[in-house]
Amino acid sequence: MLWDILGFPFKLVGSVVGWALSLTGHILGFVLGLVMFIVGIVLCVTIVGLILGIPLVVLGIGMMIKSIF
Repeated sequence: MLWDILGFPFKLVGSVVGWALSLTGHILGFVLGLVMFIVGIVLCVTIVGLILGIPLVVLGIGMMIKSIF
């Protein structure tokens, strides 16, 4: 009982830091997915770039969707 009361501030700080790191990871994943998507679209403009462009577009969309959920 006493340890729960004394440890509450530490648990609270730990949960806030964990939430912030999780949010940062989601934002970073979304931004990287968006960059891959844009690079894939740019590569799809040329016929030779389609080989790399289409997988990059699919991977970028997948990363963006995964980071949202």
